[in-house]
Amino acid sequence: MCEVFISADPESYASRTRSVRLHGVVTSIRLENLYWDVLTEIGERDGMAVVALIEKLYDELVAARGEVGNFASFLRVSALRYMALQVHDRIPMDNAVPIRSLDARAVLHALPSHWALPTPAASGTVVALRRKG
Repeated sequence: MCEVFISADPESYASRTRSVRLHGVVTSIRLENLYWDVLTEIGERDGMAVVALIEKLYDELVAARGEVGNFASFLRVSALRYMALQVHDRIPMDNAVPIRSLDARAVLHALPSHWALPTPAASGTVVALRRKG
């Protein structure tokens, strides 16, 4: 089992720090090279450089949640979600299909409960995310 994972090119899990400017503020983001590669692919699908993608994700996260929290972790999860959604046939493997052309509701429809935001219960409380294992 472990050979599947340990045979990865060590360069893929080496970290790289990039300085990015988010609305005039310079910040550094440190991610493993594989995450940078996946984020680059996501951006290229919509004709954006990785920095433009990161700025767009940042803006949309702030608009949706009002805060960012651990942005590097958010970027890692975004890359993993992208790949998982491809494997589950929610996002086409064909990189010529822009992400912006997809129907987000269809992509997100009936995701496993641990992949989605908690939904408000009838009483107005938030339902906790369920984790497997």
